[in-house]
Amino acid sequence: MPFKAIGLSDPLVQGILATGYKAPTEIQSQAIPAAIAGQDVIGCAQTGTGKTAAFVLPILNRLGHKKLPGKTCVRALILTPTRELATQIEQCIVGYGRFLKLRSLSVYGGVNINTQLAALQRGVDIVVATPGRLLDHMQRKSIALDRVEVLVLDEADRMFDMGFIKDVQKIIKAVPKHRQTLLFSATMSPEIKTLVKEVQKSPKIIQIGPLRHPIDTITQSLINVPKHSKVELLLHLLEKNSMYSVLVFSRTKHGADKICRKLSKAGLLAVAIHSNRSQNQRQQALDGFKAGKFQVMVATDIAARGIDVEGITHVINFDVPGFPEDYIHRIGRTGRATATGDAIMFVSEEESKSLRSIEKFLGHKIPIHEMESFSTPQVTAPESCTDRERPRRQPSSKPRSSSGRGQSGPARSKPRSARPVSKPKAQAATTQAKDKPKPSRKQRKLASARKAGKIK
Repeated sequence: MPFKAIGLSDPLVQGILATGYKAPTEIQSQAIPAAIAGQDVIGCAQTGTGKTAAFVLPILNRLGHKKLPGKTCVRALILTPTRELATQIEQCIVGYGRFLKLRSLSVYGGVNINTQLAALQRGVDIVVATPGRLLDHMQRKSIALDRVEVLVLDEADRMFDMGFIKDVQKIIKAVPKHRQTLLFSATMSPEIKTLVKEVQKSPKIIQIGPLRHPIDTITQSLINVPKHSKVELLLHLLEKNSMYSVLVFSRTKHGADKICRKLSKAGLLAVAIHSNRSQNQRQQALDGFKAGKFQVMVATDIAARGIDVEGITHVINFDVPGFPEDYIHRIGRTGRATATGDAIMFVSEEESKSLRSIEKFLGHKIPIHEMESFSTPQVTAPESCTDRERPRRQPSSKPRSSSGRGQSGPARSKPRSARPVSKPKAQAATTQAKDKPKPSRKQRKLASARKAGKIK
């Protein structure tokens, strides 16, 4: 089915074709007509199925048809959990809407707010924002949301995971009650179902694929490996296999930097991306990875939702994710749209419990990949007392004491007394004598007379 058949305007279809897309995905075919008709929509589908275009295209179609008189105001608000995702959604808006006279702005933290203030002052039609920075603008009164026609909650499950739900509820109270609300999520938790009842009216529910299951274009496997051998295994895979665009996930920022240093030291083109990097550093890393300057990008879960790069051939879970939902979102970075991809997970003995949780969540076992060509490096453990032969005690050459106990060991030092040592009496008397004042001349004469018996 072509894009024209689902009700999109000619200028918008031209913009879509200019980006290289020729036909809508399954979720786009179902969500776009419902959104154009003005219905609230819940889109539940795995990452990589085209959810972004499923809400961006109806917004562009709606706002492009009718331009309001007066100063440009915010008519569509898209909330998303990460700055990378906000940037990429705005890029989609600009690409698809290149033949429409609409202004858009991505609003997120980590950058100078003055540029955003200037753009808002000039006027924008569509704002893509992270909750925290949007609340900053609302407190400054630099943005007005009273004319919002369409509200989008993108990656709703991730916003819950990151603790944004209270911020989202504050923002929802600031937009008009009479609006269209579109909600998209990879999973549907009880918390999201509760939110749906609060913010949507008789929404059309669109679910693509089995719930909780990754899309079929991703081949999953795991490799059992000791924790200390994971870096060597990663290097082995990168050197022995055709891996052109690889995304490696680490649970910590420190771990991501460490992996990146190891890969760079081995001569591989690698870059790390996580929340400790500035926005410019993160954007440069992402742009370089997209352009093929880096073979490997190492990321943390916080940045997982913002990585939308075509052509990622492999996703490697260096660390087993702590939550099953994070596993779904991680591997969803490959096999996007109709492409195929491989997802490999390194599992140490300490991570077996997390693996069982993921397999229970998926409803099936992840196939084990045997690495016959890889030998685990041996780690020499420090020698313990039980592993060493203890030296025999040598007989003492000193005579035994009267108590019958030998003195084979070193002489013990005398214990220090807890109380201060008192001075001898003679020393004390001398000190007292020194402290007495000297007698006068008259006193000395009287003392001599008494001694001679002249005076009684």
